[in-house]
Amino acid sequence: MARSLLDRHTRFVAALREAGLPVSVAEGLDAVRATGLVDLADREALRAAYAATLVKRPAHRPAFDLLFDLWFPPALGDGATAPPRPAEPREPGARRVPPALDPQVQRRREDLFDLLLTGDDAGLRRFAREAVAEYGRTPGQESWFSSGVLRAMSPETLMARLLNAVLTGRDRGGMAEQVARRTFGDRIDRFRDLVGAEVRRRIAEDTGVERTARLSVRPPLEQLDFGRAGRADLAALRRQVHPLARRLATRLAQKQRMDRRGRLDFRRTVRASLATGGVPLTTRHRPRRPHRPELVILCDASDSVSAFAHFTLLLTFALREQFSKVRAFAFIDGTDEITKYFAPGADVVDAMTRMAREADLVWITGRSNYGHALKVFEERYGDAVGPRTALLILGDARSNYGELSLPVLRGLAERARHAYWLNPEPRAQWDTGDSAASRYGAVVPMYECRNLAQLTEFIEQLA
Repeated sequence: MARSLLDRHTRFVAALREAGLPVSVAEGLDAVRATGLVDLADREALRAAYAATLVKRPAHRPAFDLLFDLWFPPALGDGATAPPRPAEPREPGARRVPPALDPQVQRRREDLFDLLLTGDDAGLRRFAREAVAEYGRTPGQESWFSSGVLRAMSPETLMARLLNAVLTGRDRGGMAEQVARRTFGDRIDRFRDLVGAEVRRRIAEDTGVERTARLSVRPPLEQLDFGRAGRADLAALRRQVHPLARRLATRLAQKQRMDRRGRLDFRRTVRASLATGGVPLTTRHRPRRPHRPELVILCDASDSVSAFAHFTLLLTFALREQFSKVRAFAFIDGTDEITKYFAPGADVVDAMTRMAREADLVWITGRSNYGHALKVFEERYGDAVGPRTALLILGDARSNYGELSLPVLRGLAERARHAYWLNPEPRAQWDTGDSAASRYGAVVPMYECRNLAQLTEFIEQLA
């Protein structure tokens, strides 16, 4: 028994790490000590002990809870509940009765109505387990799914009855209705979550916990690949990118301050030389006044990195407030300035749509051609890069075996005060196929940047 629990603990901690949660060896040992102080039969106490020792950020809690439910399930098989009610017999070849006309489904919906009305969470958990056992099988009985349960129970359609039950004799549309609607909405969401958790538990029993965990857990926001971010993720990323943009601007300003000393302070130098017999062994300089640097962003907008380009826009929105001047350019096999699409408050997806429709990014084929794009940028917008400019290039460095225009890039990097390249591809894929990552990286320092954690690491390296 002890050995089995230790194995489960070890695999659970490994699953947390694989999901992107930072769990050290010492924290894993702390969790073992904490579990020795709680009743192992009390599942919620065990959850609290693990969470207190392993979870560092609120954003990591949903992934932790999902994995905890998989590794320490509340039941096995059908659980301790009564066996599912047998389905009513049907004649061979008879059509399946729609849920709205099925008496058995309607009885179950009445049970669900009572549980949502009273807010019995333990009863709701038992009901979700039974409902999955009855309606959660695919037609061929080969797997489990949530949609069948939610379609049969249709919990959202019970809202009107629930409101009528608690608002009898009260005016509708007031505060009481708003509170009741929010309360029942939360309970319906809770039922949906319980159904999803039960379906995952059943799938894990059939196919293995590790496989189910890998397919079910989304990585934390800081580990989420920009290329996989959805519209809701972009809103969360925008909130995280703004403080990173401030740190990036601060780091670039610090590098400028440290790169060169200020002008000679003649008076302080002469005064200091009195201690050495009038010989100015040590010169004194006036402190430099760092200006807000200028920024030029050059980003690949081809289909292969289109999702990464969404992040580029987010970063550009955030950086506009931190730099004295920001100019953004996009390219495929042609190059065009896209600064005008970054109006304050504009929607990122709308800006992308506008850019794709209006910007002149295609020269001939519409496939990435870094060499020609760099030449067009130099010819049309070369004056955008100067001694006060920080040049930031974002792209996968894949030019479809076309020209690279390395001398053009070298000239831009030499004119700029700083030049950096962020590549959204994993480093292991650099220099494979048509990738010219190492050749471009020899001219402009290249960093792997696929998520917020790597962006943060890049900014820290600028110190």
